[in-house]
Amino acid sequence: MSVLEIVLAALLLCQATMTLTWLIANRIDNYSIVDITWSVNFPLIALLLAANYVGSEFSSAVMALPVTIWGLRLGYHLYVRIRSHIEVEDGRYIALRQEYGARLKGRFYRFYTMQSVSNVLLAIPFFIQYANPQPHPSSIQIAGVVIWLIGTLGESIADKQLADFKSEPHNKGKVCNAGLWGWSRHPNYFFEFTIWIGFALTAYGLPYWPLAFLSPLIIWLLLLFVTGVPLNEKQNLESKGEAYRRYQEQTSKFFPLPPKRK
Repeated sequence: MSVLEIVLAALLLCQATMTLTWLIANRIDNYSIVDITWSVNFPLIALLLAANYVGSEFSSAVMALPVTIWGLRLGYHLYVRIRSHIEVEDGRYIALRQEYGARLKGRFYRFYTMQSVSNVLLAIPFFIQYANPQPHPSSIQIAGVVIWLIGTLGESIADKQLADFKSEPHNKGKVCNAGLWGWSRHPNYFFEFTIWIGFALTAYGLPYWPLAFLSPLIIWLLLLFVTGVPLNEKQNLESKGEAYRRYQEQTSKFFPLPPKRK
């Protein structure tokens, strides 16, 4: 398959999974489950590329294994979190319900379709590697895998620390500033960005490789200015008030830094 054909096949695959998710969301009346599908779509794209690879076995493994491990871990984490409060939709989607009004289902389907497009757009590093003939990795490509590993471990630790904090009944309504959360208000988002830097570096040196860095750039913009930090901080300020304002004053927003003294 040509690169164009594989991109179209990936888009159709993602749209199929999003359509199925939309049908389930309508049935259970919870549209936040799209986050799970968005995460799992990346391993599906990687496996589609690996099954039709025209490059070397090395490039196939470098692309498919990290993406599959990361996507399935994140998808499972989101599944556990969403399932624990399936009756209560995530605040972002409650806000969308209010915005969409009477045309709720149709507008959510368009929203889900845009998630499919974002899956394929962010997968640019994987498509660049699709026809990679190099039998051995370069030092920069190896560095990309190492950075991906650091990001995956960091994101896993941050998710675990927050989940452990929330599992304690006496922490209800309190601000988590333990571990990585004492150095960054959003360490999970920071390490998510780190993961995409790693993915981009694994495409370094290949034709059109600079385009691979569009993916971490888009992720950074989305997390810091659109759907990530702004909505999360708004919800925390509404639910935790002055405690979260003090946390904002003492703790870095994104990049992990030593906390400021009180």
